[in-house]
Amino acid sequence: MIDLSGKTVLVTGGSRGIGAATVRKVVACGGAAVIHYGSNAEAAEKLAAEIGTENCHVVQADLLEVDQTERLWDQALAWRGRIDVLVNNAGVYEKCPLDLPLDDWLAGWERTMRINLGSAAQLCRRAIPHFTEKGGGIVINVSSRAGHRGDSIKHQQYGASKAGMLALNRSIARTCAKDNILAYGIAPGFVDTEMVGDIMAEQGLEKMAALYPTGRVTTANEVASVITFLASGVAPQTTGNTIDLCGAADVR
Repeated sequence: MIDLSGKTVLVTGGSRGIGAATVRKVVACGGAAVIHYGSNAEAAEKLAAEIGTENCHVVQADLLEVDQTERLWDQALAWRGRIDVLVNNAGVYEKCPLDLPLDDWLAGWERTMRINLGSAAQLCRRAIPHFTEKGGGIVINVSSRAGHRGDSIKHQQYGASKAGMLALNRSIARTCAKDNILAYGIAPGFVDTEMVGDIMAEQGLEKMAALYPTGRVTTANEVASVITFLASGVAPQTTGNTIDLCGAADVR
């Protein structure tokens, strides 16, 4: 069984989808979770009540804002005086077609890159010296299959941001292993969550499932299981790697 006893895990975007599933598994494995949310306070508080407020701490922050991202780290750290695992899970998946007015197109790129990549890098900037001081720690960046293969032309900024997360992860792994800091990437295909609900509604779940040799899309619980396994620290020699969860649709 995965054991996270004594570990404090910061999960961005922790109130829904992959984040909420991860929070539940962290607590079930004996750990404590900081649940970050951006705007859905109701979902975050409901999750906290479900798993027990003694096991979690809720922090709101708009990751578009640099100062709020800094405050997120500070408040997460203040709860128990340490963070052992940083899970950069928060992200947006929004259309940004080429025929948008230039200002709108640029704004779409900047928003996605800031939330998906910039805020993750900013939190890593805070985490690395903290982990070094504490004798080690783990970073897990939730990327996407799109980080390897790109995305549609309407979502090219999403693919670019997720590829950046994997490069960020590799840089940390290569540089910080000497300080017992491990870094992993997670690259799911389509996951049955609210974030991709519009696409599933447009294309149909059966049509999407047919893209995968396993015959189905990935679940949030499956992604969370991989995250908690890596968070346990039992596989240190895998640092720097990316774990794909796409049902053999892409085999590297």
